[in-house]
Amino acid sequence: MGAVASSFKGIALFTPGGDCVYCIDEQKRAHWHLDLCAALQTHLELPEPPYFLLPCFTATVDRWVNPTTQTPVTVAEAYPRVLRFQPLLNALFGLGELQWQPNYTSVEECSVALIESYQAAFPQLWECHELVMRVEQAIAASTPAAPLPETPLAVAPLPPAHCFRLFVSATDTAVTERMLRFLYTTLESTLPGAYTLQVIDVTTHPDEAEAANIRATPTLIQTSPGPVRRVVGSVLSQEQMMQLLAG
Repeated sequence: MGAVASSFKGIALFTPGGDCVYCIDEQKRAHWHLDLCAALQTHLELPEPPYFLLPCFTATVDRWVNPTTQTPVTVAEAYPRVLRFQPLLNALFGLGELQWQPNYTSVEECSVALIESYQAAFPQLWECHELVMRVEQAIAASTPAAPLPETPLAVAPLPPAHCFRLFVSATDTAVTERMLRFLYTTLESTLPGAYTLQVIDVTTHPDEAEAANIRATPTLIQTSPGPVRRVVGSVLSQEQMMQLLAG
């Protein structure tokens, strides 16, 4: 594959059998997780998109240029189940020998029993088809049919990266799973630039919960850009959450 742009978002989705579909979105304007599930459904002839693989079989990389220092910034996170594919991920996204940061969501949410319960209905996902496929449908669909006029445009600096910390409790896995799926959908489709989401289990990291003054879960904290804002409890809609975070 060709050289990867200095600013892009990359997402990879793996199957339990080791197949991989991924995307490289240089314009950071598409929502990809659902597209990757749809690609697996089509290519492996699944009865429906395997949304249950989200987020536990995903890896995400964000690269952008710091407008102040003009140096590249790379944030790469992978869930524990796919950390073993780091050499493949680095090759797909042109990252050299980058060390990926593990995303430690609670063990219960990505439990083996939960994932294995889908094997009877989706046996293809547990087979290895040696599939490594780049998905480009979303970008193609969003490209205008007619060429744009060649008018010089002013290049605006990239928006600052959004950083979030989500405090959850491993004892309430259903709420945690709903919140994570909601956040992935909302942040991917709404935020204009890069973001990172750190998930912290208050039962295993009580010191971090105390330092952040966490009194209930789930609690979502936007640490940057400032000022720091927080949302306590489950939110009702994407619009409501973004309004809360925007103050």
